[in-house]
Amino acid sequence: MQWADAVPNLMIGLREGLEAGLVVSILLAALRKIRPDDGSVSTAPVWLGVLGAVTVAGSFAAILTFSTDVLSSRAQQIVGGTLSVLAVFLVTAMVFWMRRTAVGLSAHLRGEVERAAAIGAGALALTAFLAVGREGLETTLFLWTAVKASGATVAPLTGAALGLGIAILLCWLLYRRAVRLNLGVFFSRTAFVLIVIAAGVLSYGLGDLQDGGVLPGQSWVAFDLAGSVDPNSWWVSLISGVTELTPRMTVLQVAAWIGYLAVVVPLFVKAGRRPAEKPAEKPAEAAGRWERLAGRHTAIVAGALVLVPVAVAALVIAVLPSAAAGSAAAVSVTDQGCAPEWKSARPGTQSITVANKTANAGEIRLDDSSGAIVAEIETIGPATSATMSASLADGEYTFRCLMSGQPASASAPVQVSGGAKETVGTAVKPVTTGDLDGPNKKYLGYAGQQLAAVATAVGAVRADLAAGNADAAKKDWVTAQVAWERVGASYNSFGDAGTAVDGLPDGLPGGAADPRFTGLHRLEYGLWHGQGPASLVPVADKLSADLAALRGKLDTDDVAGDPTKLTVRVHEILEDAIRDHLSGMDDQGSAMAYAATDADVEVTRTVLAELAPLLNERSPGLVREATAQLDKLHEALAATGYRAPSAVPLAQRQAVNGAAGAVVETLSAAPTLLEVPPSH
Repeated sequence: MQWADAVPNLMIGLREGLEAGLVVSILLAALRKIRPDDGSVSTAPVWLGVLGAVTVAGSFAAILTFSTDVLSSRAQQIVGGTLSVLAVFLVTAMVFWMRRTAVGLSAHLRGEVERAAAIGAGALALTAFLAVGREGLETTLFLWTAVKASGATVAPLTGAALGLGIAILLCWLLYRRAVRLNLGVFFSRTAFVLIVIAAGVLSYGLGDLQDGGVLPGQSWVAFDLAGSVDPNSWWVSLISGVTELTPRMTVLQVAAWIGYLAVVVPLFVKAGRRPAEKPAEKPAEAAGRWERLAGRHTAIVAGALVLVPVAVAALVIAVLPSAAAGSAAAVSVTDQGCAPEWKSARPGTQSITVANKTANAGEIRLDDSSGAIVAEIETIGPATSATMSASLADGEYTFRCLMSGQPASASAPVQVSGGAKETVGTAVKPVTTGDLDGPNKKYLGYAGQQLAAVATAVGAVRADLAAGNADAAKKDWVTAQVAWERVGASYNSFGDAGTAVDGLPDGLPGGAADPRFTGLHRLEYGLWHGQGPASLVPVADKLSADLAALRGKLDTDDVAGDPTKLTVRVHEILEDAIRDHLSGMDDQGSAMAYAATDADVEVTRTVLAELAPLLNERSPGLVREATAQLDKLHEALAATGYRAPSAVPLAQRQAVNGAAGAVVETLSAAPTLLEVPPSH
């Protein structure tokens, strides 16, 4: 399915190539019209200007490629994300510019050619260079970001080359008047495709900036379909290739994609209804000064247009950090082996390119002799390349390839010598399920105690209802709900057993009246909506039975017996609180969002303390920072008096939201730090 990545880039190459080619065709036609007979004006200066524009674009591409190769992974994400966003702005501006000026473009360029031809060949070359150069730089930047977004496969470049080839052929035929093409309709129709592609590049770029730590919200996931869809399937490859959308996207990425289309498409349609504007004229005095200078020094202009870009690119690449010399290391993953090219390495910080030549996605690690991870690529798609930044000291290093659907494989170990005696970077030893068994058993013991407290409180509610005392039932229900929050269930981590205890009516055909709506929130709805106590006794009885069933399943893999769930729980408990409590989504009448969230703070402290030894080994300071942030969140919640959010001043609500967001952002690193590799 590599062709899925080729399709959007073919469209980019076709449209941008046709736009640049159209400019060249108009320049040549105008020059031919000026001196049709005596041939005193040669077309060579035009081609010289075009060559200079192509040289600038190629030099720009070389600088982008070589400069990012020597950066760390985080720096590459920041640079790539920034350039992606810049490319989107430039292409969007270009689309609107062509929409407004396509009608008058030919007349404008003919006027430029007539003036340049009157001055001399150098001025004519400069005119062609300026006219084509802008298109070349825009196209280079957009194609570079599109290739990076697709994972550095060959397909995007193949598609772009094919599109440029078709554009050159069409321009030649147009120049020869062999075909007629309604350029206004072509640019208008293809603009919509380009806008969709640009929306995907914008989304991808913002994701890079989030991964690089420039933008917040990396953990605020809008959806994650990685577990339910096959990334290697043809339809996923097609959607990802054409739109740059991925199975996992953050809230910011989705909002940016939707927002960009919602703003740009209507504006583009509206722009088409306005009278066509004439292209902005170049200031006559400045243009005349440069053109006269170029006209008198044709040889200097020729050299500058072609040689200067190459010289500048060579100089920039030459002065890049010395790591560039050793960053050419490249290994591959095939169906037959893992990094067979890994036979020697030098000490120090370097970049290593990994090419996945299999049909499966997977994880690539570089481990030292103790099994600690020195560098890794968490996910590399099929038939793609990616770069990892590794800091190597004296020692032995081995690549490990963990590809989906294949047994784990490893390269031959390579000995590094002549450098530091200790690893330059931070090597992280992989977490095993054995490492998590102890903390998880402690958590299960804690959760069992809390479930017992929930059961006792629900029994009190049942007694209150049987006695017809709704007010007492409300108070005991709050006790039961707070005790449930202290259990630490999050994001349906307890499965159907947890849903029976704490489910919501959302999605049920009958809503709150649906008989499948049970548990604590069903009691909440009945108590705060005036339903008779006697009618709620059966609800309390079922809740007691469901709690007993959950307690019996607590140590099973379906509920909490899988120790790897604990590493996610430390982050998701409060993320769940933000989603459900602070947003008001789970409120069925009690308005106890702040009390429930404070209970979530308490259980998060417990889970964090159980995982603290493992986290401190891998990220010193994270537990200390998260603990301080939990203290701040507790203080902000206590300041509300645990009143209904609607009764709390705005400043206090904002303090709670800000403190909750900060601690969730800090804890979002925990699941990655404590991830258990597939081989374990």
